[in-house]
Amino acid sequence: MSFASLGLIDQITRTLASLSYTTPTAVQAQAIPAVLAGRDVMAAAQTGTGKTAGFALPLLQRLVMDGVQVASNSARSLILVPTRELAEQVHESVRAYGAGLPLRTMVAYGGVSINPQMMRLRKGVDVLVATPGRLLDLQRQNAVRFDQVQTLVLDEADRMLDLGFSRDIDNLLALLPRRRQTLLFSATFSDPIRALATKLLVDPVSIEATPRNTTVKAIRQWIVPVDKKRKPDLFLHLLKRHGWPQVLAFVKTRKGVDQLVDLLDAKGIAADSIHGDKPQPARLRALDRFKAGEVRVLVATDVAARGLDIEELPVVVNVDLPIVAEDYVHRTGRTGRAGASGDAVSLVCADEVQQLAAIEALTQQALQRQEEAGFEPEHRVPQTNAAGQVVKKPKKPKKPKGTDRDAPVVQEDVRFRR
Repeated sequence: MSFASLGLIDQITRTLASLSYTTPTAVQAQAIPAVLAGRDVMAAAQTGTGKTAGFALPLLQRLVMDGVQVASNSARSLILVPTRELAEQVHESVRAYGAGLPLRTMVAYGGVSINPQMMRLRKGVDVLVATPGRLLDLQRQNAVRFDQVQTLVLDEADRMLDLGFSRDIDNLLALLPRRRQTLLFSATFSDPIRALATKLLVDPVSIEATPRNTTVKAIRQWIVPVDKKRKPDLFLHLLKRHGWPQVLAFVKTRKGVDQLVDLLDAKGIAADSIHGDKPQPARLRALDRFKAGEVRVLVATDVAARGLDIEELPVVVNVDLPIVAEDYVHRTGRTGRAGASGDAVSLVCADEVQQLAAIEALTQQALQRQEEAGFEPEHRVPQTNAAGQVVKKPKKPKKPKGTDRDAPVVQEDVRFRR
């Protein structure tokens, strides 16, 4: 199967050839014809399987073929994403796929000045990639109107709800034309998202290129039980033992991120970080340094679980397990992309057994345990099974009250009872 056979025009197929795109992935093969036909689509696919191209390629073609001129301060299509990093990644892909097409695109997100974004919108744009909060800010300042919107894409909509964008999404939907094409693309679809889809989509094409909430088979996954206080030392030990050239490490809190980076710096290991407290230029600079190989370890919170597209990333380490089980799928999906192999290692302490059980229930697999010599935990991590259940040890039978039957019987000497 070729991209041309899916109905894409010559200009786009030539661009794909220059990008070394030869054969459509499963999600692309199913989604592209449906989007070209104007259908609403709800698609679930593992991260790293090309879902961005699945909606971006036919979206660009429809805009070109439609031929409508975009008005000032308007957008013809919207792509909503949950994080700044994902916004940058999606926009970069849209620009690459649309090379040579007479279309204007832009990206908008918070954490940077709004004025350049308002100036860019004065000429109007065909494709606007944005986070919900910044898009609403632009609309409230009359910098963008939505009356020309033909297509709405919600990429990683489940994560948007997790991050508390539900009200922003509702406010945006109320401003959009009722007659439009709506596309939902994600690596996972939670039940709340499926409920949202029933309200947004009209007779949608449902695509599940891979089973729901699964991880990429090419990723080797295992956990290392360890006490919480020894996690940083274990991370350094694994880094040295395996000789990983680059590692993306996930930590639960911003403070934890900074502490791990300080420890790595003290050991002479080049490291940088991404978390919500860092300004966007600093986050992008950290990512660029990591991609360029200037940094061996990039430490991040879940703000980076989606939207980081790093070629040939060998390993992801979960220093802390995610609070939301679905984020495990997205974290591990930063490696093993586009058919490559990779490793996903999780350092698990006893306090995280419920999170471990939730991950195993979601992915329907029991993660292999490998203890590291010298790091065996004092507080044992309870066993879990493939169904994601904590296996409790059987309780010891209680001893009967009264005389211990196994104790020797002491005869009382009545001579001393006076």
